[in-house]
Amino acid sequence: MRTLILGGTGEARQLAHIASGERGFDIVSSLAGRVRDPLLPEGEVRIGGFGGAAGLREWLAANGIESVVDATHPFAATITANAAAAARDAGVPLLHLRRPGWSEGPGDRWIRVPDSAAAARALPELGERVFLTIGRQGVGAFAGLARQWFLIRAIDPPETELPPRHEVLLARGPFTVEEESRLLASRRIDVLVTKDSGGDRTEAKLAAARAAHLPVVVIDRPPLPLGAEFVETVADAWEWLRARASGVR
Repeated sequence: MRTLILGGTGEARQLAHIASGERGFDIVSSLAGRVRDPLLPEGEVRIGGFGGAAGLREWLAANGIESVVDATHPFAATITANAAAAARDAGVPLLHLRRPGWSEGPGDRWIRVPDSAAAARALPELGERVFLTIGRQGVGAFAGLARQWFLIRAIDPPETELPPRHEVLLARGPFTVEEESRLLASRRIDVLVTKDSGGDRTEAKLAAARAAHLPVVVIDRPPLPLGAEFVETVADAWEWLRARASGVR
């Protein structure tokens, strides 16, 4: 069964690894190309966009795709919406693989907001030295905040207007709690801003903020398309793929 995995996440790489080692599966992984040096999955890989939902629908047909797994980042709302529309129009089964989000625990001081603009509006009441860990997408929402100083951590440099007072730190996780705690202390951070990405690769910053009694502004995930079929683990996504393959045969 020829399957397209829309990837860029650890879960996508794990699923490609499992499926590529099994007979009867022909896997193509697609990466958006927004990271300059991405971690590549096993098997065939394409990099770049499709040209919206219409372009993806045409690509699915031209490449004989029989199933699609959307294992993109939980905040990759555009490709998720395009995948839903393209798969529906092409009559191709689609599954969304989304790791569970983070949950607030004892000692946490979380402020949940719907988007980056709301996070920027919340900051003036929370502190002056901000650790911004939302990647390079959406950083422009904070450009108008002149009073705050920002530590902006991303894998690649942001390509947008930045706040007047800032430091850009280029780094790729995972990070330990000890590393995050040292960073918070060395930059005298007052407040952390993050997306509810979930997973364990980047959650150490939450534990470090909890230990330091810092407020955390958590940007909520965009919702999945209405009626979307989704699972939260690679194991469940693999079972879905195996069931689809059995149906094809």
